[in-house]
Amino acid sequence: MDAITIQILRNKIASLVDEMHYHFYRSGYSTIIRESRDFSCVILDATGRLIVAPPMFFHAPVYRHLVGRVRELYGDQIREGDVFVSNHPYEGGLPHVSDMAFVAPVFANGEIVGFSGSIAHKADVGGTVPGSTSANATEMYHEGVLVPPVKIWDAGRHLPDVERLILANSRQPALVRGDMTAQIAVTQMGAARVAELCARFGAGTMTDAFAAILRGAAEELKGAIAKLPEGVSSAEGLIDNDGVAIDKPVKLAVTITIKDGRAIFDFTKSDPQAKGPINLRPSMVEACVFYSLIGSLGPKLHFNDGMRDCVEFVYAPNTVTNASPPSPVSNYQMVNLKLVDVILEAMAKFNPARANAHAGSSSALLISWSKARPGQSNMQYEIVGSAYGGGQGHDGCSFTAAHLSNLHVTPIEILESEYPCRIRQFNLVPDTGGAGKWRGGVSFQREYEVLEDAMIIRRFDKSRFPPGGVAGGANGAGGRFVVRVGAKDEIETRASGRYDLKAGDRFLLQSAGGGGYGDPRERDAASVAADVAEGYVTREAAKEIYGKSV
Repeated sequence: MDAITIQILRNKIASLVDEMHYHFYRSGYSTIIRESRDFSCVILDATGRLIVAPPMFFHAPVYRHLVGRVRELYGDQIREGDVFVSNHPYEGGLPHVSDMAFVAPVFANGEIVGFSGSIAHKADVGGTVPGSTSANATEMYHEGVLVPPVKIWDAGRHLPDVERLILANSRQPALVRGDMTAQIAVTQMGAARVAELCARFGAGTMTDAFAAILRGAAEELKGAIAKLPEGVSSAEGLIDNDGVAIDKPVKLAVTITIKDGRAIFDFTKSDPQAKGPINLRPSMVEACVFYSLIGSLGPKLHFNDGMRDCVEFVYAPNTVTNASPPSPVSNYQMVNLKLVDVILEAMAKFNPARANAHAGSSSALLISWSKARPGQSNMQYEIVGSAYGGGQGHDGCSFTAAHLSNLHVTPIEILESEYPCRIRQFNLVPDTGGAGKWRGGVSFQREYEVLEDAMIIRRFDKSRFPPGGVAGGANGAGGRFVVRVGAKDEIETRASGRYDLKAGDRFLLQSAGGGGYGDPRERDAASVAADVAEGYVTREAAKEIYGKSV
C-alpha cells in the first residue's frame, strides 16, 4: 500500500478512538467514568491486535488476550451484531474483576475484518466489600462476580438475562446499568464506523492498512532496539506488602537482554504469587514493558500490537508477575507502577540519557456512605494521583497520575456536591519531592471530613519503600494515610486497609513524592529560588540540602 493511504486510515482510526472516548465519558453515569475517565476504547484487527493505543495505556495489551479467547470459544459462531462481555482476569486477561470489557466484531463481505472494544471500571460488581476492590482479598471470588467471555448481544439482539445476572450481583445496579449501556453503545458505534470505512475504502484496503500499521510499529521498535548496546541488565524493587501479610514486602524483578535487535524481559525471579490482591496477569506485565520501552527509547514511537514481534516475555508460573487462579488481583495498579520503576531502572543501563528516578504511586480511595442523597449514589470512588521522579534535564511533575494510566483526579466541587463529605484541605507538601539536580515532583495531601457514617477503603503503596532517587538524587517522601485526624484514637497506617468512620471524623491522605535525579548541590540557584517561591521547597531545605540561600 502507498504510505499516504496508510496514514489516512491510521488517522481515521485514531479519530474514531477519540470519538468513542468522548461519547463514553459524556454518557457515563458514575464519577469513575465522568470524572476519573477510568476506561479505554479501541479498534482491533481480526485477531484482536491493537491498531492505535488508547489514552488509558495499560489497557492496551488486554484486548489481544480477550479477543483471542473469544475466537477460541466461539469460532465460526461469531456473527454480525454480536457483542461479547467479560471481566475475568484469567479467562479474559482483564486487569481486575471491576474492569468490564465489551468487544464487537466488524464484518465485511461476510468475513471478520476487525473488532471494536472497550474496557471500563464498574462501580460495584459484588464481592466482599462495597465497590468490590478489596484491599485484603485472598481469592478472586472475594472481588466480585466473574464473567467469562460470553455474548450479551447475539446477532443484533440484546440478551437481557446476561445483564440481569451481572446487575443482580451489584450493590449499585443503576450506576452499573447506565455505564454498561453507554459502553455497549460506544463499542457498537466503533464497529459501525469501521464497517463504514470498509464500505468506503474497501475491506481489503482496510485489512492491508491494519497489517501495514502493525508492521510499521514493529520496524520502528526494532530499529530503536538495534541502536542499543547489546547486553544484560537486571533490577528489582519491593512492594510494601500484599495487604494481608502486612510486615512482608513482595519483590518484583526483571532481567533484560538486548540481542540481535530484540528485547527479552525475564520476570522469573519475582516473588511467588501473593496471598493478597497484588498479583498481575501477563497482560499487565506487557503494558509495563511496552510503556517502559517507549519511555526509554523515545516518545515518538507508535505503540500497537505489532511491537510484540520484537519483544519476548519470560515468566515463571505462580509468581506475582504471572499468577494463577484463584489469586486475587484488585490492587494490580500500584504493582504496575512499581514494576515500571523496576523496568526503567534496568533499561537505564542501555540508554542512560533517558534514565529517570522512581515515581510516586497513583492509588485509590473508596467511600461507602451509610445512606445516599436522593437521586445520588452512596458509592464514592476516586483515583488519587501522585508525582513523577526527576530525569536528566527535567524535574518530575506533581499533582498527576503517574506513568501508564492517564487518569484524572476528581474535582472537589464534584465530591462535595454529590457526596456527604467536606474537603478540609488540598495542597502540596513542601520538601517531599526527592532533592536532586533535577527535583522529583512533590506530594499533595487531601483532608476529608465525613458528614455521615462511612466505610473507607484505601489502597496505596510506596510508604515503607518510598520512590528512589538516582545518580545521587534523594528519595521522595513516602505515602501516608491518617485516620481520625485530631482524635484520641488517631492512627497512621502504612498499608492498604478498610476503616469504619463516624460522622464528623476526618482522614488525611498524602501521595508519595517523586525521587530526585543527580546531586542536589548542582541544582542551579534560579531553579531553587523558583521552588521556594512556588512552595515546593522550604527556605531551610534550600540552604541545608541544595546549598542555596534564598
